[in-house]
Amino acid sequence: MFSAAVDTALVCAVAVITLAVVASLGFRLSRSYRDLGSDADRATYATLHTAALASEHLREGLTPAGASRASRHLRGLLRCDVLMISDAAGVLAWEGGRGTPPDVMPLVRQVLESGRTQIVRRQRLEALGPDLGELVLSPIRVDDRVVGTVGAFAGDVNAGLVRATNELAGWVSTQVELAELDASRRLLAEAEVRALRAQISPHFIYNSLNAIASFINTDPQRARELVVEFADFTRYSFRRHGDFTTVAEELRSIDRYLLLERARFGDRLRVSLEIGPEVLSTVIPFLSLQPLVENAVRHGLDSKDGVGNITITAHDVGPFAEVTIEDDGVGIDPDHLRSVLAGHTEGVHVGLRNVDSRLRQVYGDDHGLIIDTAPGAGTLITLRVPKSQPEHQA
Repeated sequence: MFSAAVDTALVCAVAVITLAVVASLGFRLSRSYRDLGSDADRATYATLHTAALASEHLREGLTPAGASRASRHLRGLLRCDVLMISDAAGVLAWEGGRGTPPDVMPLVRQVLESGRTQIVRRQRLEALGPDLGELVLSPIRVDDRVVGTVGAFAGDVNAGLVRATNELAGWVSTQVELAELDASRRLLAEAEVRALRAQISPHFIYNSLNAIASFINTDPQRARELVVEFADFTRYSFRRHGDFTTVAEELRSIDRYLLLERARFGDRLRVSLEIGPEVLSTVIPFLSLQPLVENAVRHGLDSKDGVGNITITAHDVGPFAEVTIEDDGVGIDPDHLRSVLAGHTEGVHVGLRNVDSRLRQVYGDDHGLIIDTAPGAGTLITLRVPKSQPEHQA
């Protein structure tokens, strides 16, 4: 049994290495044909070479441009009349057919909802327009989600085409999963850089030092106290140990931050807290609350005339700890906010994007920030994390 497992592992390793060499070195097919002897060897190489060429175009996942280019290579593997690749929104690639693709999305949605391969016979396809023959639709899966389909149109769909289409859909699924993994790694790297920038912004440093300087002559004792608070805040913000902290530690850092901001705003900044002691020990990602408060001060109140109010609450909701940060500042345009959270806009509100992406990476998409806002209506940010996290240590 052990020997068989080793043999299987070696075969898999050889296949992966072969594909990597083909993809990276880009040997021309004609030259390789001269080096390979049997028809089976040449067929195997041609398949690997085609897959390598197609994989280049799926590095960004299921995009219209990538799917369209990849389908030009992949259609030959199935030897079908038309190869179609779709996502949940529409047809991404239509290779081999002429004219505009017909409306096949009702058929695609059946596969998206059921997660099963569907065979559509000629009689059902006739309603779509031109003679398309028959169709086999196979799901593209990422984790437990069906994110798209691979469709093969042929005069007659037989068992061989069904199996081949399923295998091709499985291969595309792997490419999309790798693309999402690469995207997650890029997001993580970006989040780490943004976290360092958001930890203590030059804007905050400049204003804090100016506020401290203003008290040196008029109130030296206050200036000394502010220097100590500034040192404690920066020490926490630049700490290098651990990716997690507790709600209590984060609130202590926020208290120091707000003390320094009050030195600048004076009575214009009013803060109220409603903290349930039962959530103070809850583990949360490091610096996941302070950037939200900084966003409320900088983008909510800094541009507002008169008094600004910030309300911070923390309490338990069943198995979760829920923290809200609300300000009555200038608010955010919802379309702009969506662009920020999607990573399409840099600069302002980067702290929101940073925290949202880290929460989703740690706890899943259901635990991203919930933000209620509108221009002139202030901003309410809600964060919800599990109270029990044995896998994370503060």
